[in-house]
Amino acid sequence: MTLLSSRPPQPVEPGLLSRALEVAGRLANDATDVITATAGRGAHPDLKDSPFDWVTDTDRILERHTRRVLTAEFPGIPVVGGEFGADHGADVAEYRWVVDPVDGTANYVAGVPWCAYSLALIDASGPVVGVVADPYRAQIYAAARGRGARANGKPIKLTDRYGTAGAIVCTELTRKGVWPGMSAFIERAAAAHAGVRVLGSAALAIAQVALGHAAAAVLHSYREWDVAGSVALAIEAGAVVLDRHGDDSALPVDALLVAAPGVADEVLGWWQASVG
Repeated sequence: MTLLSSRPPQPVEPGLLSRALEVAGRLANDATDVITATAGRGAHPDLKDSPFDWVTDTDRILERHTRRVLTAEFPGIPVVGGEFGADHGADVAEYRWVVDPVDGTANYVAGVPWCAYSLALIDASGPVVGVVADPYRAQIYAAARGRGARANGKPIKLTDRYGTAGAIVCTELTRKGVWPGMSAFIERAAAAHAGVRVLGSAALAIAQVALGHAAAAVLHSYREWDVAGSVALAIEAGAVVLDRHGDDSALPVDALLVAAPGVADEVLGWWQASVG
């Protein structure tokens, strides 16, 4: 994963922002149609490192479609995907696309209504454009740097919180299972009268913070394509994004906290105390 600058985000040519947002939204709608038509209906997963790290025909089809469209619309901007890796030069390019065709594939295979399509355009400062499709709720979440965040075209802006009592905090398992300190983190949240939820999609976990449904999301580890689209949404909605040390970074190297500003320090404290 590329280490991103902590400097203020660099400006992006307005025409590129507009085109990227339009094309990404179109691809998210395509993905919604495919996922809702096929989820839980005869998917044939292949096993990777973990029994719950699925790859399906749908993942491959959607990523191939995404790559074809992006290559045609944005020649010269490489694509990095969860299924087919990185185009040549992606690690040094000014911009790169990152796509996760189905985030929450185990849920998708089982027919559990909680998975997403995630696509983002990234530069050295972080997400430039991010789009997340939430097929089961018929929602497309979209954001562009400096232009705010929207859900099905309606602006969304985070209402800050000033305590975690009664709130939901999301987290996810790692590829190997429970992350170190996860049990202690859940206990600390419970002691503060907050509930922790593990729902199976990193993209949607972060999106819940942007939408105001969850106070925070903690990901002990992640892959860039899992989260970049929803991090764009969270930043533009007004959430705080921190690494495990509490430093402000749009896409930290190995772990991240996304939170309403008023509870970020409290949740970060649980996390840091839990992992030692």
